[in-house]
Amino acid sequence: MKLEKEIIQWAKDRGIFQLSSREKQFEKTCEEVHELGLAINCNDGQEIIDALGDIVVTLILQAEMNGVKIDDCIEYAYNQIKSRTGKMVDGKFVKDIEGAARSVC
Repeated sequence: MKLEKEIIQWAKDRGIFQLSSREKQFEKTCEEVHELGLAINCNDGQEIIDALGDIVVTLILQAEMNGVKIDDCIEYAYNQIKSRTGKMVDGKFVKDIEGAARSVC
């Protein structure tokens, strides 16, 4: 993806990879997700677009910091969910239990 390369170069030019960390980038993603929540609550379409874009940028940078490409992450996630079954509960999709839960670490 051309924009992915441009975003990575933008981050390199600003020293983000040299001066930051995966943990700090995660904090930035959380900040942007919070901004999305505020925009949704205010029904502010332009801010929703801005927040979604900012979240994607932080995820691209996080992927780069972890040595993977965001497209590969998206493909992996899709392959995990494409056959998933479940049901809608209170407006959210709840997946059927598929065995034991994975450990965090």
